Amino acid sequence: MKRIITAVISGGLFAGLIVMLGRYNVAPIGPQGTTVGFSMLNQDVHDLTGVNMKWYDCTEWLGYAALLICALFALAGLVQLVRRKSLLKVDKAIYALAVLYIAVIGIYVFFEKHIVNYRPIIMPGATAPEASFPSSHTMLIITVMVSTAMVIGRYVKNKALAGLVAILCYAVVIVTVFGRLVCGVHWVTDIIGGVLISITLLSLFSFVLQQIRKGEFKKQNPAEFSAVIANETPASSPAVSAASGTEDNSGISSQESVRVSRTERNEGKYRPKH
Repeated sequence: MKRIITAVISGGLFAGLIVMLGRYNVAPIGPQGTTVGFSMLNQDVHDLTGVNMKWYDCTEWLGYAALLICALFALAGLVQLVRRKSLLKVDKAIYALAVLYIAVIGIYVFFEKHIVNYRPIIMPGATAPEASFPSSHTMLIITVMVSTAMVIGRYVKNKALAGLVAILCYAVVIVTVFGRLVCGVHWVTDIIGGVLISITLLSLFSFVLQQIRKGEFKKQNPAEFSAVIANETPASSPAVSAASGTEDNSGISSQESVRVSRTERNEGKYRPKH
Protein backbone atom coordinates (compact mmCIF):
# COMPACT_ATOMS: atom_id res chain seq x y z
CA MET A 1 0.00 0.00 0.00
CA LYS A 2 2.90 2.35 0.73
CA ARG A 3 4.06 1.96 -2.85
CA ILE A 4 0.66 2.97 -4.18
CA ILE A 5 0.57 5.99 -1.87
CA THR A 6 4.04 7.01 -3.06
CA ALA A 7 2.91 6.70 -6.68
CA VAL A 8 -0.17 8.83 -6.02
CA ILE A 9 1.83 11.53 -4.25
CA SER A 10 4.61 11.71 -6.85
CA GLY A 11 2.09 11.56 -9.69
CA GLY A 12 0.10 14.36 -8.09
CA LEU A 13 3.22 16.48 -7.71
CA PHE A 14 4.08 15.84 -11.35
CA ALA A 15 0.61 16.92 -12.47
CA GLY A 16 0.77 19.96 -10.19
CA LEU A 17 4.14 20.94 -11.64
CA ILE A 18 2.69 20.86 -15.14
CA VAL A 19 -0.15 23.16 -14.08
CA MET A 20 2.20 25.59 -12.34
CA LEU A 21 4.57 25.70 -15.32
CA GLY A 22 1.74 27.22 -17.31
CA ARG A 23 0.67 29.65 -14.60
CA TYR A 24 3.45 30.69 -12.22
CA ASN A 25 6.11 33.25 -13.14
CA VAL A 26 5.81 32.49 -16.86
CA ALA A 27 8.23 34.52 -19.00
CA PRO A 28 9.75 34.37 -22.52
CA ILE A 29 13.29 33.49 -21.44
CA GLY A 30 13.85 30.66 -23.92
CA PRO A 31 15.24 30.80 -27.46
CA GLN A 32 13.07 32.55 -30.06
CA GLY A 33 10.91 33.97 -27.27
CA THR A 34 9.67 30.62 -25.96
CA THR A 35 8.13 30.80 -22.49
CA VAL A 36 8.59 28.71 -19.37
CA GLY A 37 7.10 28.79 -15.87
CA PHE A 38 9.19 29.31 -12.73
CA SER A 39 11.23 31.54 -15.02
CA MET A 40 13.34 33.17 -12.28
CA LEU A 41 14.36 29.80 -10.81
CA ASN A 42 15.00 28.27 -14.21
CA GLN A 43 16.99 31.25 -15.45
CA ASP A 44 19.11 31.45 -12.30
CA VAL A 45 20.01 27.75 -12.43
CA HIS A 46 20.74 27.90 -16.15
CA ASP A 47 22.97 30.95 -15.70
CA LEU A 48 24.79 29.10 -12.92
CA THR A 49 25.46 25.91 -14.89
CA GLY A 50 25.85 27.30 -18.39
CA VAL A 51 26.08 24.86 -21.31
CA ASN A 52 28.43 21.90 -21.05
CA MET A 53 28.15 19.63 -24.08
CA LYS A 54 30.69 17.15 -22.66
CA TRP A 55 28.25 16.32 -19.89
CA TYR A 56 25.52 16.08 -22.52
CA ASP A 57 27.56 13.57 -24.52
CA CYS A 58 28.33 11.58 -21.36
CA THR A 59 24.66 11.25 -20.44
CA GLU A 60 23.82 10.36 -24.04
CA TRP A 61 26.12 7.34 -23.81
CA LEU A 62 24.55 6.34 -20.52
CA GLY A 63 21.21 6.47 -22.31
CA TYR A 64 22.51 3.96 -24.86
CA ALA A 65 23.53 1.72 -21.94
CA ALA A 66 19.95 1.88 -20.63
CA LEU A 67 18.60 0.90 -24.04
CA LEU A 68 21.05 -2.01 -24.13
CA ILE A 69 19.70 -3.23 -20.78
CA CYS A 70 16.17 -3.09 -22.18
CA ALA A 71 17.31 -5.19 -25.14
CA LEU A 72 18.98 -7.74 -22.84
CA PHE A 73 15.81 -8.24 -20.81
CA ALA A 74 13.82 -8.56 -24.03
CA LEU A 75 16.29 -11.21 -25.19
CA ALA A 76 15.98 -13.01 -21.83
CA GLY A 77 12.22 -13.12 -22.27
CA LEU A 78 12.58 -14.44 -25.81
CA VAL A 79 14.97 -17.18 -24.65
CA GLN A 80 12.52 -18.21 -21.92
CA LEU A 81 9.70 -18.32 -24.45
CA VAL A 82 11.69 -20.55 -26.83
CA ARG A 83 12.82 -22.91 -24.08
CA ARG A 84 9.54 -23.13 -22.18
CA LYS A 85 7.33 -22.99 -25.29
CA SER A 86 4.59 -21.01 -23.60
CA LEU A 87 3.91 -17.32 -23.00
CA LEU A 88 2.47 -18.27 -19.62
CA LYS A 89 5.80 -19.71 -18.50
CA VAL A 90 7.84 -16.60 -19.21
CA ASP A 91 8.93 -14.89 -15.99
CA LYS A 92 6.24 -12.42 -14.91
CA ALA A 93 8.93 -9.94 -13.92
CA ILE A 94 9.93 -9.78 -17.60
CA TYR A 95 6.36 -8.84 -18.50
CA ALA A 96 6.35 -6.22 -15.74
CA LEU A 97 9.54 -4.71 -17.15
CA ALA A 98 8.02 -4.69 -20.64
CA VAL A 99 4.98 -2.76 -19.38
CA LEU A 100 7.29 -0.31 -17.59
CA TYR A 101 9.33 0.27 -20.75
CA ILE A 102 6.18 0.75 -22.83
CA ALA A 103 4.90 3.29 -20.29
CA VAL A 104 8.17 5.26 -20.61
CA ILE A 105 7.84 5.28 -24.41
CA GLY A 106 4.19 6.34 -24.16
CA ILE A 107 4.99 9.24 -21.84
CA TYR A 108 7.82 10.35 -24.13
CA VAL A 109 5.56 10.35 -27.18
CA PHE A 110 2.75 12.14 -25.32
CA PHE A 111 4.94 15.05 -24.25
CA GLU A 112 6.51 15.31 -27.68
CA LYS A 113 3.00 15.94 -29.01
CA HIS A 114 1.72 17.98 -26.06
CA ILE A 115 4.58 20.37 -25.36
CA VAL A 116 4.79 21.97 -21.91
CA ASN A 117 7.92 24.03 -22.60
CA TYR A 118 10.98 24.10 -24.87
CA ARG A 119 14.70 23.64 -24.23
CA PRO A 120 16.72 26.62 -23.00
CA ILE A 121 18.97 26.33 -26.07
CA ILE A 122 18.63 25.36 -29.69
CA MET A 123 20.52 22.09 -30.06
CA PRO A 124 23.45 21.82 -32.49
CA GLY A 125 22.16 20.97 -35.94
CA ALA A 126 18.60 22.05 -35.12
CA THR A 127 16.89 25.18 -36.40
CA ALA A 128 14.11 25.48 -33.83
CA PRO A 129 13.64 24.82 -30.10
CA GLU A 130 12.72 21.26 -29.10
CA ALA A 131 10.33 19.94 -26.47
CA SER A 132 12.03 19.80 -23.08
CA PHE A 133 9.56 18.75 -20.36
CA PRO A 134 9.92 16.32 -18.73
CA SER A 135 13.52 15.30 -19.30
CA SER A 136 12.91 12.04 -21.16
CA HIS A 137 16.56 11.08 -20.79
CA THR A 138 16.33 11.42 -17.03
CA MET A 139 13.10 9.42 -16.99
CA LEU A 140 14.56 6.67 -19.19
CA ILE A 141 17.72 6.13 -17.17
CA ILE A 142 16.08 6.33 -13.74
CA THR A 143 13.31 3.86 -14.61
CA VAL A 144 15.55 1.40 -16.44
CA MET A 145 18.44 1.46 -13.99
CA VAL A 146 16.41 1.36 -10.78
CA SER A 147 14.09 -1.37 -12.09
CA THR A 148 17.19 -3.35 -13.08
CA ALA A 149 18.53 -3.01 -9.54
CA MET A 150 15.18 -4.29 -8.26
CA VAL A 151 15.16 -7.48 -10.33
CA ILE A 152 18.82 -8.29 -10.86
CA GLY A 153 18.83 -10.74 -7.96
CA ARG A 154 16.39 -12.95 -9.85
CA TYR A 155 18.80 -13.46 -12.73
CA VAL A 156 22.24 -13.14 -11.12
CA LYS A 157 22.52 -15.74 -8.36
CA ASN A 158 25.90 -14.52 -7.12
CA LYS A 159 24.87 -12.05 -4.40
CA ALA A 160 28.11 -10.09 -4.53
CA LEU A 161 27.85 -9.63 -8.29
CA ALA A 162 24.14 -8.75 -8.10
CA GLY A 163 24.91 -6.18 -5.40
CA LEU A 164 27.67 -4.68 -7.53
CA VAL A 165 25.34 -4.38 -10.52
CA ALA A 166 22.73 -2.66 -8.35
CA ILE A 167 25.32 -0.18 -7.03
CA LEU A 168 26.44 0.60 -10.59
CA CYS A 169 22.83 1.17 -11.62
CA TYR A 170 22.28 3.71 -8.85
CA ALA A 171 25.60 5.37 -9.66
CA VAL A 172 24.48 5.80 -13.27
CA VAL A 173 21.26 7.41 -12.05
CA ILE A 174 23.15 9.94 -9.92
CA VAL A 175 25.59 10.81 -12.71
CA THR A 176 22.75 11.19 -15.21
CA VAL A 177 20.62 13.51 -13.06
CA PHE A 178 23.64 15.66 -12.24
CA GLY A 179 24.98 15.61 -15.79
CA ARG A 180 21.63 16.41 -17.37
CA LEU A 181 21.26 19.37 -15.06
CA VAL A 182 24.71 20.89 -15.57
CA CYS A 183 24.87 20.28 -19.32
CA GLY A 184 22.37 23.11 -19.77
CA VAL A 185 20.06 21.53 -22.35
CA HIS A 186 17.17 21.37 -19.86
CA TRP A 187 15.53 23.72 -17.41
CA VAL A 188 15.78 22.54 -13.81
CA THR A 189 12.00 21.99 -13.77
CA ASP A 190 12.43 19.54 -16.66
CA ILE A 191 14.78 17.46 -14.49
CA ILE A 192 12.41 17.63 -11.52
CA GLY A 193 9.55 16.51 -13.76
CA GLY A 194 11.61 13.56 -15.03
CA VAL A 195 12.43 12.49 -11.47
CA LEU A 196 8.82 12.76 -10.29
CA ILE A 197 7.33 10.72 -13.14
CA SER A 198 10.09 8.14 -12.67
CA ILE A 199 9.22 7.76 -8.98
CA THR A 200 5.59 7.27 -9.96
CA LEU A 201 6.38 4.54 -12.48
CA LEU A 202 8.88 2.77 -10.23
CA SER A 203 6.51 2.80 -7.24
CA LEU A 204 3.88 1.06 -9.34
CA PHE A 205 6.46 -1.34 -10.73
CA SER A 206 7.67 -2.16 -7.21
CA PHE A 207 4.09 -2.89 -6.14
CA VAL A 208 3.59 -5.25 -9.09
CA LEU A 209 6.92 -6.94 -8.37
CA GLN A 210 5.89 -7.49 -4.76
CA GLN A 211 2.65 -9.15 -5.89
CA ILE A 212 4.64 -11.40 -8.24
CA ARG A 213 6.91 -12.47 -5.39
CA LYS A 214 3.93 -13.22 -3.17
CA GLY A 215 2.37 -15.31 -5.92
CA GLU A 216 5.59 -17.25 -6.43
CA PHE A 217 5.94 -17.90 -2.70
CA LYS A 218 2.34 -19.09 -2.48
CA LYS A 219 2.81 -21.43 -5.43
CA GLN A 220 6.06 -22.90 -4.08
CA ASN A 221 4.95 -23.13 -0.44
CA PRO A 222 1.12 -23.50 -0.42
CA ALA A 223 0.87 -25.07 3.04
CA GLU A 224 3.13 -22.53 4.71
CA PHE A 225 1.42 -19.66 2.93
CA SER A 226 -2.05 -20.79 4.03
CA ALA A 227 -0.92 -21.28 7.63
CA VAL A 228 0.71 -17.87 7.70
CA ILE A 229 -2.33 -16.07 6.29
CA ALA A 230 -4.61 -17.85 8.75
CA ASN A 231 -2.53 -17.22 11.87
CA GLU A 232 -0.36 -14.15 11.32
CA THR A 233 -1.24 -10.48 11.05
CA PRO A 234 -0.30 -8.89 7.70
CA ALA A 235 2.32 -6.67 9.30
CA SER A 236 4.34 -9.55 10.72
CA SER A 237 3.50 -12.25 8.21
CA PRO A 238 6.52 -14.31 7.13
CA ALA A 239 4.80 -14.69 3.76
CA VAL A 240 4.89 -10.97 3.26
CA SER A 241 8.48 -10.87 4.49
CA ALA A 242 9.49 -13.69 2.17
CA ALA A 243 7.78 -12.09 -0.79
CA SER A 244 9.43 -8.76 -0.20
CA GLY A 245 12.82 -10.22 0.72
CA THR A 246 12.85 -8.66 4.19
CA GLU A 247 13.00 -9.97 7.73
CA ASP A 248 10.15 -10.25 10.21
CA ASN A 249 10.14 -8.53 13.60
CA SER A 250 11.79 -11.49 15.33
CA GLY A 251 14.96 -11.07 13.26
CA ILE A 252 14.43 -14.44 11.57
CA SER A 253 15.03 -14.23 7.84
CA SER A 254 12.11 -14.96 5.53
CA GLN A 255 13.69 -18.18 4.27
CA GLU A 256 14.34 -19.44 7.80
CA SER A 257 10.87 -18.55 9.06
CA VAL A 258 9.09 -20.69 6.51
CA ARG A 259 11.23 -23.69 7.40
CA VAL A 260 10.61 -23.56 11.13
CA SER A 261 7.32 -24.97 12.35
CA ARG A 262 5.06 -22.77 14.41
CA THR A 263 5.18 -25.30 17.26
CA GLU A 264 8.94 -25.06 17.57
CA ARG A 265 8.85 -21.30 17.59
CA ASN A 266 6.11 -21.16 20.22
CA GLU A 267 7.89 -23.67 22.48
CA GLY A 268 11.13 -21.77 22.25
CA LYS A 269 13.04 -24.65 20.69
CA TYR A 270 14.17 -22.57 17.77
CA ARG A 271 16.77 -19.88 18.11
CA PRO A 272 17.40 -17.52 15.21
CA LYS A 273 20.88 -17.34 13.83
CA HIS A 274 22.95 -14.30 14.72
